[in-house]
Amino acid sequence: MIIGLIIDLELRIWYIIKYHTEALCMEGEKTLSEVRRDNKNRKLRTGESQNKDGRYRYKYTDANGDRKSVYSWRLTDSDPHPKGKKKDISLREKIENIQKAKNDIVSPNGGNMTVLELVQKYLGQKRGVKHNTQANYNFVLNIIKKDPFGAKRIDKVKLSDAKEWLIKLQDDGKGYSSIHSIRGVVRPAFQLAVDDDLIHKNPFEFQLATVVVNKSVTREAITRKQERDFLKFIKEDKHFSQYYDAIYILFHTGLRISEFVGLTIKDIEFDKERIKVDHQLQRTRSMEYVIQTPKTEKGERYVPMKEDVADCFRRIIKNRKKPKVEPMIDGYVGFLCLDKNDMPMVALHWEKYFQHIREKYNSIYKVPMPCITPHVCRHTFCSNMAKSGMNPKTLQYIMGHSDIGVTLNTYTHLQFDDALEEMKKVCNE
Repeated sequence: MIIGLIIDLELRIWYIIKYHTEALCMEGEKTLSEVRRDNKNRKLRTGESQNKDGRYRYKYTDANGDRKSVYSWRLTDSDPHPKGKKKDISLREKIENIQKAKNDIVSPNGGNMTVLELVQKYLGQKRGVKHNTQANYNFVLNIIKKDPFGAKRIDKVKLSDAKEWLIKLQDDGKGYSSIHSIRGVVRPAFQLAVDDDLIHKNPFEFQLATVVVNKSVTREAITRKQERDFLKFIKEDKHFSQYYDAIYILFHTGLRISEFVGLTIKDIEFDKERIKVDHQLQRTRSMEYVIQTPKTEKGERYVPMKEDVADCFRRIIKNRKKPKVEPMIDGYVGFLCLDKNDMPMVALHWEKYFQHIREKYNSIYKVPMPCITPHVCRHTFCSNMAKSGMNPKTLQYIMGHSDIGVTLNTYTHLQFDDALEEMKKVCNE
């Protein structure tokens, strides 16, 4: 009796084990059979399939929750293009692009930020900004505040939107230089948003010249003859002759006007035949005088001083006004050129002097003098030195350029005659 019960129990256990084993095997076989393959017996991944006509398909859900499909006649890029079918990238390449796009989804919180808010955030991180640079930042901010573009969400700004906005600014009367300044702030601001993963692409990453027409007049160097005629006219004019020495210095040193007006008596080192340049003078819109470091990191330098330039400095110092109270700007005293209020002359003074001189010259002579500014003097000096064969690195040092490319490309205005003369010189050596 007991033995029978045991046998019966063993049989029950055996059947249970057998049943489950067979079930598991069947399940395994079922799973294996469900692995989809294409007509080349290649395994297809989740979402991939192949139609009866041989075309591959991939189903997916986009960022908005909508079901979509993409198709291709090739599974991988190594597959040949079927004859008679339009050439296209492979399905796997399309899937990869879809995945990249999913990874580039804009942050929902960041997307709510406006263009104005982004620019304010970017500028808020700037420290130790010079006066002129800060003035430019304020100019850009005011433009953006007044323009509807400033209220636009940054995740809604497309490449075409950015281009259309800059075109609109020019149509509204903004000059090329102003638009260049605006883009110079907005582009890095959007790059900040990219770096912070708020947006996936910078819509302002394009060449400005391909969108906005540069209608500005390039400040070219004048010829040696024009320089001589201009200086001769100033020297012989009863009124403007008082500015001759300063203008001669600008033509023969390449100093920036802000560097020149910042010079003090002790900066002119006659015994060492050099001019010490380690600061510049600026005047703000609120009429505040400030001393700043030179424009570039290479700006601190000693500029060689030839005897004719030294003579000009000696006359300026000799004829310098004796103010009742010597003006002091941020600890600096002894500025070379003072105005009627016994304050140092600034760039604006000299811009006006150049303008009036040119106007009088052109009212007398039939052949007009081109626009000449203190910066044109700097252009001209650099160009003359380049034509004379000065080593580019030496010229870079004298000019205070941080990048030699600026020295070579921006300031050296060489013409065909210069090239011809140089070629003859080289060939005859």
